[in-house]
Amino acid sequence: MEMISVVIIGRNEGQRLVDCIKSVQALEELTEIIYVDSDSTDDSPKRAKELGTKVIVIHPKRPTAAIGRNTGWKDATNSLILFMDGDTILDHNFLKVALPMFTDTKIAAICGHYREIYPTASIYQRVLDLDWMVPTGIVSSCGGIVLMRKSVLEEVDGYNPKLIAGEEPEMCQRIIAAGYTVHRIDQPMILHDLAIKNWSQYWQRSVRTGHAYAEISSMLAKSSLAKFYKEKAGGILWQRESKKNFIRAGAWIAILVFGLLMTIFSWLPLLLSVGLFFGLSLRTSWKNRYKSNNYFSIFLYGLHSQFQHIPIMVGQLSYYYNRWHGKRRKLIEYK
Repeated sequence: MEMISVVIIGRNEGQRLVDCIKSVQALEELTEIIYVDSDSTDDSPKRAKELGTKVIVIHPKRPTAAIGRNTGWKDATNSLILFMDGDTILDHNFLKVALPMFTDTKIAAICGHYREIYPTASIYQRVLDLDWMVPTGIVSSCGGIVLMRKSVLEEVDGYNPKLIAGEEPEMCQRIIAAGYTVHRIDQPMILHDLAIKNWSQYWQRSVRTGHAYAEISSMLAKSSLAKFYKEKAGGILWQRESKKNFIRAGAWIAILVFGLLMTIFSWLPLLLSVGLFFGLSLRTSWKNRYKSNNYFSIFLYGLHSQFQHIPIMVGQLSYYYNRWHGKRRKLIEYK
């Protein structure tokens, strides 16, 4: 069995980091553990050292997850790298299923299912837990928690350190262009603690998504591999989602503003606008009913699916605004 190196990144994770490291240490002889800390102001580095983990503290002027991951895998000694975030807990059965698959030399990366540790801690975590439920098989991208070949990371030059979000999907596009495949298997991989308990956190996370849509779709459209993405990879990553977001968010804002303005004559237009929003939300809930047996969670998921287009559009606009002014936005943190 191939040896693996575990690279954990984090910033101010506290007890979550301790739980993460302990979940990996249970793997015993299979791993070396490297924790890359992005200038925490708490005692995260100290806690990691006390658990016998190798700790690398970095002080980037513009922190990104990509910088932390690149620092970790370049320091690793084994041929397979398991990337984790400090707010996750590893499912040990994942490696039993994933490791044998690497006998196929064309497989560059494998991830599994992510779920929330505390899905009922807030209404936001209820819906975002369901967002983790995505198709399996050969996929166009993975998340930040993934098992990868170090040789492929070296070949594609790792993560783009300038990206503040979406660095994993962007790198996956380069991996696919190099002739490899990325897989998501039908197997639990990690439990995650989003720790989103209030509206502002939920909003900021969606804004970050919008920023990633805009930045990465724009960057790939101008890259030397744009033709490959269009002809061989089913299109440029997130370009379609970016356009749909502007249309849907713009439509919702226009409908609701029209309804509000018309209240000077009648409340009916506003009621119809709200009714349309709830109607489409219920339709989305029905289509995604397979994700949960809890009707309340499914209803919230429908509302989230419609509403999130607005903060995502805000994130896209913020990217284009900053690009127009020749600036790069700093890391968008939500906890």
